[in-house]
Amino acid sequence: MTDPDAPRSPEAPRNFPPSHLTPADGAAATIGVATGQVEAVAEAGARKGRIFAWGLWDWGSAAFNAVVTTFVFTVYLTSESFGPKGTVEAQLGWALAIAGLLIALLAPITGQRSDTSGRRKFWLAVNTYIVVAITVAMFFVQPGPEYLLLGLFLVAAGNVFFEFAGVNYNAMLVQVSTPRSIGKVSGFGWGMGYVGGIVLLLVVYFGFIQPEVGLFGVTGENGMDVRVTMLVSALWFGLFALPVLFAVPEYRNPAAVEREKIGFFASYARLGRDIKRLWNEQRNTVWFLLASAVFRDGLAGVFTFGGVLAASVFGFSAGEVIIFAIAANVVAGISTIAVGALDDKLGAKPVIMAALIGLVVSGLIVFFLHDGGQIVFWTAGLALCLFVGPAQSASRTFLARLIPAGREGEVFGLYATTGRAVSFLAPTAFALFVTIGGEPYYGILGIVLVIALGLALLIPVKASAPTR
Repeated sequence: MTDPDAPRSPEAPRNFPPSHLTPADGAAATIGVATGQVEAVAEAGARKGRIFAWGLWDWGSAAFNAVVTTFVFTVYLTSESFGPKGTVEAQLGWALAIAGLLIALLAPITGQRSDTSGRRKFWLAVNTYIVVAITVAMFFVQPGPEYLLLGLFLVAAGNVFFEFAGVNYNAMLVQVSTPRSIGKVSGFGWGMGYVGGIVLLLVVYFGFIQPEVGLFGVTGENGMDVRVTMLVSALWFGLFALPVLFAVPEYRNPAAVEREKIGFFASYARLGRDIKRLWNEQRNTVWFLLASAVFRDGLAGVFTFGGVLAASVFGFSAGEVIIFAIAANVVAGISTIAVGALDDKLGAKPVIMAALIGLVVSGLIVFFLHDGGQIVFWTAGLALCLFVGPAQSASRTFLARLIPAGREGEVFGLYATTGRAVSFLAPTAFALFVTIGGEPYYGILGIVLVIALGLALLIPVKASAPTR
C-alpha cells in the first residue's frame, strides 16, 4: 500500500515468510518494520519496561471504556433524571451513531498523517489528554434535562478522540515488540485493560457509588457520586497514560517508505489510491479487515448485552450484574494474557478461530439451558468472557503482521473504520431475534449468528506464519 509518487520500498511485504529474505534485504518480514528498528527494540535494556509502560495506557484507558461508556456515566445519563425512559436511550444511540460516523470518516486519515509525519506518540498524547479533559468536563453534567445535550456531546466527542488515540496506540505495538513476541505483548496490553477496569470499578463503586456517604463525604445528592467518579476516572487515565509517552521513543518512519506531506483533503485521494492498491496487491488484508469487523462486532455484543441478559433472563440484581461484570473482566484479562504466548507459537489465526468457536458453543449453551437459572449464566457466561479477550488481542496481532512497513497508523485507522461500519450488526441481530422469539434470551442467537458469520469470513483468510 504505497503512494504512486513515492519511491519503491526495498522491504518485503509483511506477509512474506522469513525465507524470502536475505540479510541484504534489510527487513524483518513478519511485522514489516526495518531490521534496525526490530534490533533496537530487541536489544534495548529497557525493553520490558517499555512494554509495561505501553500496557499501562491500556490499564488507564479502562477509565473511559469501563466507567464512562459502559457501567457508570452512560447509565447515569440514561436515568429518568434526564428525560423519559426510552427517549434518553434513543438520543444516546443517535449521539454515538454520529460519533461512529465521524470515526469511520476520519480515523484512517489521522492514522495516515501520523505515519507520514513521524509523530505517532505526539498524536497519541494529544488525543489521550483531550479525552481526559472531556472526562473532567463530565463533572459539570448535573442530573436534569437541561444538561442532557451537554452529556451526550461529551460522550460522543470522547468516543471520537478515544478511537483516534487507539489508532496510534495500536500502531505502536510494533515499536515495543519483536516478531517473536508480538502476540504476547498484544495480549499483555489487552489483559492490562481488563484488569485496570476491574480495579477502577472496585474503587469507584465501593468508594463513591455504593455507600450512602462515600470517600471525602461524597453522597448521591445532585449526582455528585457519579460526577466525582468522572474526576477520579480522568485522573486515572491521565496518570497511567504518562509512562508510554516517556518510555517509548517517538516513531520514526523508515526512510524507504517516507511519503510527501500533503493537505488534509488530499489525504483522502491518497487513501483511495492506497485502498485500491491494497485490494490489488494484498487482498488478503482487505478480507481480514472485513472478517474482523464482523466478529469484533459480535464480541462487542457479548459485553453490551451481557448485563441486559443477566438481569432480564437470569434475574440478576443490579449489584449482582456489577459483580458479574468484575468477574467477567477478571476471566477475560487472565485468559488474554495467558493466550498471548500461544499467538506467538501457533500464529494469530488459530487463536482467533478457536476463540470464535468457543464463543459460539458457549453462547448456544446459554441459549438452550437458559431455564437452568443463574448457575448457567455464571458458568457459560464466564466461558464466553474466557474467549473474548484472546480473540480481540489476536485480531490486532494478525493485522500487525500483515501491514506494509510504515503504514501501521493508516491501516489500524481502517481497522477502526471497518469496525464502525458494521457496528449495527450485533444490536440489529439481537433486536431481530428478540422480536421473532418474543423472549429476551432469543437475542443470544443473534449475537452467536454474528460471531459465526465472522468466523466463516475468516476461514479463507491466509495467515502469516509466526516467527520462531
